[in-house]
Amino acid sequence: MKSRSRTFAMVLVLLAAYAVATAHAAAVDELVSDAKNTIQNFTSDPQMDWFRDHVPDAKGVLILPRLLKGGFIFGGSGGSGVLLARDAQTGAWSYPAFYTIGSFTVGPQIGGEAAEIVLLILTQRGIDSMLATSAKLGADVEVAAGPVGVGTKAATADVIAFSRTKGLFAGASVEGAIVAARDGLNEEYYQKSVSPIEILRDRKVANPQADALREALTRVADSVPVAQGRN
Repeated sequence: MKSRSRTFAMVLVLLAAYAVATAHAAAVDELVSDAKNTIQNFTSDPQMDWFRDHVPDAKGVLILPRLLKGGFIFGGSGGSGVLLARDAQTGAWSYPAFYTIGSFTVGPQIGGEAAEIVLLILTQRGIDSMLATSAKLGADVEVAAGPVGVGTKAATADVIAFSRTKGLFAGASVEGAIVAARDGLNEEYYQKSVSPIEILRDRKVANPQADALREALTRVADSVPVAQGRN
């Protein structure tokens, strides 16, 4: 009888572990799908001309479907997203690496806020910083606000930050935010321990679930005339 009880308990533990693993897998799949939706939202937005025109110039794109901000006067912000790197020779996009972004803000915030954020990484310094353990936007890499991209800073910054926000507080600042890889999510998604360098630069892993996201980015780049340049 005790043996049967122990067996039943072990089965329950295994079922619970399977449920947790399945939930985690669904969560990372959903994040990738949400990132694809964010790219589609940005490219269909008439205010995002600069973004669409300069995707072909990008070394990489960090997509954060939901950057959450909250609090009154003092508030934190943070979210998870995916980074894809673009091959300079072929133009092909890598499979996604999972990242988190967090910062501390001070300002006239009232209530919570959720924003879609896309960071367009335009320089080798910018993409190299993302491959490090962590990077501070505005310190390790120069960041400027989009989508207008007017002025010297916007033309030469390592990263251009675009945001689409619904709520009382318009816009979202990522100046001073810390960007870091989420090794646990990368391992869950690819079913093996893998670093951002192996995903983005060496391209040692693949997951067909992300093909729709990669194709969405490819369509943006292909829609821009070859003669289109940065301005």
